[in-house]
Amino acid sequence: MLARRLWHLLEPVHAVVYYAPEVVAETTALGYDPAVRWPAYFPLRAAPLGAPGPRAVAAAFYSFEPGMVRRHTERAWDTAAPDRVLAARLRGIDALYRRLLGPALGGADLAAAAALARRAAEAAPLAGRPLAAANADLPWPDEPHLVLWQAATVLREQRGDGHVAALLAAGLDPVEALVSFAAVGAAPVEVFASRGWSEDEWAAAADRLRARGLLDASGAATDAGRALRDEVERRTDELAEPAYTALGADADRLADLLGPVWVAAVGSGLLPAENTLGIGKI
Repeated sequence: MLARRLWHLLEPVHAVVYYAPEVVAETTALGYDPAVRWPAYFPLRAAPLGAPGPRAVAAAFYSFEPGMVRRHTERAWDTAAPDRVLAARLRGIDALYRRLLGPALGGADLAAAAALARRAAEAAPLAGRPLAAANADLPWPDEPHLVLWQAATVLREQRGDGHVAALLAAGLDPVEALVSFAAVGAAPVEVFASRGWSEDEWAAAADRLRARGLLDASGAATDAGRALRDEVERRTDELAEPAYTALGADADRLADLLGPVWVAAVGSGLLPAENTLGIGKI
């Protein structure tokens, strides 16, 4: 499906913001602890929403354990106001892509990719998608590499908001969503530990899924479990598709133009080889 293909290309373009040393330098200057990822991650991603409290962040991000979210967000906006966080993330991503792209930064292909990605982002349905809508409300930058990054951000959050809707429709609560995803081999269980759920919470979720016939005794997905996860991914793609079908034949051109930027993002070595999104596995 077109939405899946372009998500695989656009996700790394966006996701480097959470790992780039240039962004870490900016958030450290704001006062966030750089020793671990999360004190900066939550405000970087939540700042477009204004200054949301822990419950709002946990609800929007869905898969994180609420206590973990609270620990990292209850004083986040005392450290830096959302407008300062937004300015810092844009400065950081600007510096990163200037380093990664070098001479290609001012090229016609990058400008074309940015224009097409922006068209897709502006065509993406936003109803019921708070993270996407909040990012779509931000002013567009002038430079093509920043337009491309912001468009990638709107599109990945739009997909993510739709994914939450698909999980809710499937009756999978936040921890069950992770357990069921690990059970189909999207990533090792250890990778999902980053979401903050305890071993007891994980085991209880697995028991609930077994009671529904979705996991077997070993913790692997049953045929029914795989079918349910396939339906979640199918519905997620379907909900994301309108943004890309709006491009018509230009969708294939966007995919081609994204290649060098994707290579730069993935080739940077900043992104983890295993991820909780299942990229490369689903």
